[in-house]
Amino acid sequence: MNLENKVVLVTGGSTGLGEQICYEAAKQGAIVVVCARRIHLIGQVKEHCMELSHKKAYAFQLDIANPDSIDSLMGKLKEEVGTVDVLVNDAGFGHFEDFVSFDMALARNMFEVNVLGMMLLTQRIAVEMLEQQAGHIINVASMAGKMATPKSTVYSATKFAVLGFSNALRLELKPFNIFVTTVNPGPIKTDFFDKADPSGNYLENVGAFILEAQPLAKQIVKSMLRPKREINRPMAMEVAARFYQMFPHIGDYLAGGLFNKK
Repeated sequence: MNLENKVVLVTGGSTGLGEQICYEAAKQGAIVVVCARRIHLIGQVKEHCMELSHKKAYAFQLDIANPDSIDSLMGKLKEEVGTVDVLVNDAGFGHFEDFVSFDMALARNMFEVNVLGMMLLTQRIAVEMLEQQAGHIINVASMAGKMATPKSTVYSATKFAVLGFSNALRLELKPFNIFVTTVNPGPIKTDFFDKADPSGNYLENVGAFILEAQPLAKQIVKSMLRPKREINRPMAMEVAARFYQMFPHIGDYLAGGLFNKK
């Protein structure tokens, strides 16, 4: 099994984890399709992918919250690329704030990006995967979808939704040789927190649990070759999430104390 000439589409591929997934897939010989809103950045990612893979790569602008933008992407894929073999849903954003003062317009937009847009694109790609009876869908959720903490009410709600969606979808598509993997990372050192935590304190406060994007991207791309049910990192948070489910009182202590750093 290898990714040679496999079409790998990555949303949220302009920076951070999505960008690194593009590069790791290109190193394995994949034909990378990088999608995001910032067209100038995805163009640069595309060029670097071509340098790594020595193959054609594509960069398509995508506003995942806009159904028309998804329609446009599907048309470009049909005309220029072909069927997607691996879909990586990485596009998403967060905002950490006390719920009582949270802007509900922002909450609605977060659901449109993190959940509804992701579901629509997945549905469109899955229909084509069903025709070829093969494919792999990788949804980037979050440890926040396993263990919610204060000030992450809306973000956690979106990631709980991604996790539940992925678990059901995996069972639906399994008979058709289509795999679904859920990635649940803790905090990653990326520009995600520029918007999520304007104070800039969160990453400093959780220094022991911060992930680097490139090693995690490498693990995700490895799962394209050997599909897994879930990828959970860091392990300390995975253990805490298990305690959260098995021993609720201890879980609340961990979520509200040890991991409450916002």
